[in-house]
Amino acid sequence: MNTKVFDWDLVRSFLAALEHGSLLGAAKALKSSQPTLGRHIAELEAQLGVPLFERTGRGLRPTAMALTVAESARQMEQAALNLSQGLAKAQVNLAGSVRLTASTTVATYLLPGLLAKMRVVFPAIQVEVVSSNAVSNLLRREADIAIRMVPPQQSSVIARRVGNVALGTFAHQSYVNRYGAPKEALDLRQHTVIGHDQDENIIRGFRHFGLDLTADFFPVRCDDFVAYWQMVRAGIGIGFVADYVARTDPEVIALLPQLRIPSLPVWLAVHREIRSTPRIRAVYDFLAAELPLLLA
Repeated sequence: MNTKVFDWDLVRSFLAALEHGSLLGAAKALKSSQPTLGRHIAELEAQLGVPLFERTGRGLRPTAMALTVAESARQMEQAALNLSQGLAKAQVNLAGSVRLTASTTVATYLLPGLLAKMRVVFPAIQVEVVSSNAVSNLLRREADIAIRMVPPQQSSVIARRVGNVALGTFAHQSYVNRYGAPKEALDLRQHTVIGHDQDENIIRGFRHFGLDLTADFFPVRCDDFVAYWQMVRAGIGIGFVADYVARTDPEVIALLPQLRIPSLPVWLAVHREIRSTPRIRAVYDFLAAELPLLLA
């Protein structure tokens, strides 16, 4: 006997033919066609290596093998029904809202695609997105799940590192056409570099390369990362941007590949008590699986 795994459609067709005693009755019950039912039964008989029905003028007469197979087939049918009911019950448990917080750049450039995909998987889950660079307090339930660049300090918050944000030096092609491209880090002194206002990360980065600069060096300064990116795209000057943001515009080109800018870790955090809530756990697990792919 062929040990090939049965196609469930073949089993359904077999049970319908057994119950109704004819291909016509089985086809009506399954809202299919007689030729399709005939092919299914013929294929199942070929797999088993024995006939399941005798074709008579009055319809189909089951063989002894058919009655034996029917017992296992009905067990399969019941198992499929149980699975369907279990999935339906799980879907009910995965209804409700989940509050998700992320930085403005993550919320603008990573989350939309992720949420579109997640809506297909969990259509009954509503997502409240808090786009903010402030660190929301999970203990006070300001958010259920947080995507952060720093690990949480509270012992009751569970965090998983899901990847790193690679940073690079970029400029719009129009800027390079006008002013050329720097060949090394020290060349940036002769270029327009977009800086931050209150945030001193860029200044500290320059110090690492031996350049002790002040805020006055940067003719344009902005701490809003989305606005900062748009300034780079406008060709104002050279900026330091996350790779996943820069690749959204093919006219923005990478500069100074030898300039090693430390990457930023990405943490997915959730309060220990609410991680067991089905809908929150489902969203958390989905993000934990998908974010590393986008950040790779």
